[in-house]
This record gives sequence, C-alpha cells and structure tokens, in this order.
Amino acid sequence: MVEDIKTKIKNYQAAPFDSCFPNQNQTRNCWWNYLDFHHCEKAMSAAKGGDVSVCKGHRHVYKSLCPISWLSAWNDHQAEGMFLGNI
Repeated sequence: MVEDIKTKIKNYQAAPFDSCFPNQNQTRNCWWNYLDFHHCEKAMSAAKGGDVSVCKGHRHVYKSLCPISWLSAWNDHQAEGMFLGNI
C-alpha cells in the first residue's frame, strides 16, 4: 500500500498551463474543463464506435483543479436533472 502511494505521488502530473486562464484563480478553468469533458463524452458515446478515451485530457485537468466537494455536488445535480451547465 505504501509503495502504491509512493508510485502515485511520483507519477502525479498537475494540470498544464492554459493561456486562456492565466490568472491564479482557476475556478473558471475547472468549470470549463468539467463541461468540456462531459460534452466530449456525450459526443463520442453518441458516435458509432466512439472512443471516449479521447476525452481523458479534460478529465485529468478538472480532476486536478476542482475540489472534490464541487465535483460531487455537480454530479448529484446532473443526476437529479438540476445541473446549471449546458451538457
């Protein structure tokens, strides 16, 4: 278990710099990539034989920038049909 954690820490990569979001506050970057991931996932799963793995870049960014509490709230809102974003 300790080795597994050490391996994860060693291989961890933060979200890359995005010139569209140059400020220190990355809230909008988090939101944008969350929406982009779900747009991509929806489009790729709708395509015949679509490969959802092409969306993993957006997933990596929002997973590393967004607080877990936001993600769980957004996922709950999506499941309830009350999500504010246009997906």
